[in-house]
Amino acid sequence: MNFQESVGGGARACGAATSNQSRTCFLFQYHGSNEVHPGFPGPARSLSLDRGRVVKRQSGDNNELSVSELLERANRNLNPVQGGVQIQGDIAVSNSSDTDSCVQDGCKWPKSSDGNVYVPYVISNSYSSEHRGVITSAMNSISSSGCVRFIPRTTETDYIHIQSLDGCYSFVGRQGNAQTVSLNSNDCIHFGIVQHELLHVLGFHHEHRRSDRDQYVQVLLHNVLTGMENNFNKVNTLNEATPYDYNSIMHYHNRVFSKNTNPTLVAASNPTVRSIVVRNLLLRDFNRTNLVYCSN
Repeated sequence: MNFQESVGGGARACGAATSNQSRTCFLFQYHGSNEVHPGFPGPARSLSLDRGRVVKRQSGDNNELSVSELLERANRNLNPVQGGVQIQGDIAVSNSSDTDSCVQDGCKWPKSSDGNVYVPYVISNSYSSEHRGVITSAMNSISSSGCVRFIPRTTETDYIHIQSLDGCYSFVGRQGNAQTVSLNSNDCIHFGIVQHELLHVLGFHHEHRRSDRDQYVQVLLHNVLTGMENNFNKVNTLNEATPYDYNSIMHYHNRVFSKNTNPTLVAASNPTVRSIVVRNLLLRDFNRTNLVYCSN
């Protein structure tokens, strides 16, 4: 990512110039540079993109919901089987897919001869122009950081089909042929949610399911809703020598799928934690994407 300049306590990142030499730029603002989330390492200067709708936790509460809280709310009453596909949290799993071996065994989107990685997409006509704008802006935010490019589908065989179905979910990695990304127009059109699902499309799992997660978090299964335990299974992930990131957009909040409002995830170093409010992709999320797709 190329930070062109400092802007009001943050930085501006710009994508490559188009044919008419214009650039798409996104303003990264520094948030909470002196904040420490109890139980989580800190302080940390997190970078986020301030776009999309703001949703409050409850009436009179000024704290905004994190991406994982928005996802949990949107999928709360979701049927676990959608069109013959099993939904685990916000991940779609077909009978033929093995999410554990995704990035290692070929579910990455291929690199083109020009060095870019093109992910063709189709967006359902059922979305409003505003909704389409949020979706494409989230795509552009990822494209601005490296070699991944989301492009409208023409004749490509493998592509993602973004539709307003029930709930928010995606397959992990390239599946072959048309693959569904569900972004319900009533609950899922949030900038951070779209970014989150697009990272699943690129092959990334939830941070708390990383292969090395036991060094950083404890899973309290006795607090987990019956039937939701598989959302805490570890995955044989490629971590690309990147540090475990409590503030990743792919990290779930500490009471996710709780049956009794008690924590289901706690930091290994300190069990006293609170929800992490992560609303957009952070710098390390971009770095990890570039390590997987843009390195030689």
